[in-house]
Amino acid sequence: MMALTERELMVFQEISDWEEKLFTQKAGNIQAFYDKWLDQGFSMLPSSAREQFFSKFDSWLFHLNAIIQGSQIQSDARDSILTTGRIFNPEIAVLEDMKRLSIDQLIYIADQQIAKHRLYSFTQGGISGTGEVLLLGSDIPAIAFINVRLVQLIAMVYGYEVNTPVELMIALKAFHGGTMPKRMQKEMWQELLLDIEGDDPFFYQGKEELTNISWLEQPARQMFKAAAIALFRKRLIKGIPLISMVIGGASNYRLTRNVSEFAHHFYQYRYLKEKKEYER
Repeated sequence: MMALTERELMVFQEISDWEEKLFTQKAGNIQAFYDKWLDQGFSMLPSSAREQFFSKFDSWLFHLNAIIQGSQIQSDARDSILTTGRIFNPEIAVLEDMKRLSIDQLIYIADQQIAKHRLYSFTQGGISGTGEVLLLGSDIPAIAFINVRLVQLIAMVYGYEVNTPVELMIALKAFHGGTMPKRMQKEMWQELLLDIEGDDPFFYQGKEELTNISWLEQPARQMFKAAAIALFRKRLIKGIPLISMVIGGASNYRLTRNVSEFAHHFYQYRYLKEKKEYER
C-alpha cells in the first residue's frame, strides 16, 4: 500500500500550519467592541424577527448556489476543467477522475480558476466604485455570484460533483466560511471537517443553518465600502473617480482572496485525507 508522497505530506503540513494560525486568531479591542455592539443591537429585536432575517438570507444563498450549479456557464466551466485535466492524464472522463492527478497538478488548475475570479472580483468592484446607483446596488449580488461560483469550481477541480444536496451544502459552507472574519473561521472549519465524516454521500445530515449574528460583519463591511465610494466618487482624476474605483476593486479582491484561500485549503485537505484513508 502506498502512503502519501513527500510532496503531498508537505502540502498537508502547509494546511496544518495555516489551520494553526486560524485557530490562534483573536479579536482586537475594536473588533471585540464591534462584536459586542452588534450582538446587543440584534438582541433588541424579537427572536422571531431575527430567525426570519437569517432564514431568508440562508434561503437566498441556497437558491443562488443551485442556480449557479445548474447554469450553462458552470457546465462550460466543468467541461473546461476536464479538458485541462486531460492534458495531464488523457484517461480523465468524469470529475471523479480528477482525483487521479497529483496534488501539484490540481493546485495548478485550481489556481487558474482562482486568478481569473480574483480579476473578475476586482473588476466588478472597480465598476461599482464609479458610484452609479444601479451598479453600486448590484455589487453584493454580483460579488456573491462570483465567489459562490469560484468555490464550486474549486470543488470540481478536486473531483467533487456539486450537484447533490450534500456537496451543494458543503460548497456553500466553504463559501460562507471564507466570507467570515478570520477570527471567526475556526468554527466553520471544524464544522466542515465534521461534515465530510458523514456516511451519506447524497443527503446532507449536518447543521443546515448558515448565517448568524457573527456573520453580519461582512454585510457591514460592504455598507462601509458603499459609504466610502459615495464619499470619494466625486473626486475625479482626469475625469475618472479613480479613488472610489480603487476602494471598490480592492475591497472585492480582498473578499475573493479570503474565500479562495479558505475553500482551497479545505478541498486540498479533503482530497489528501481521502487519499490517505483509501491507501490504508
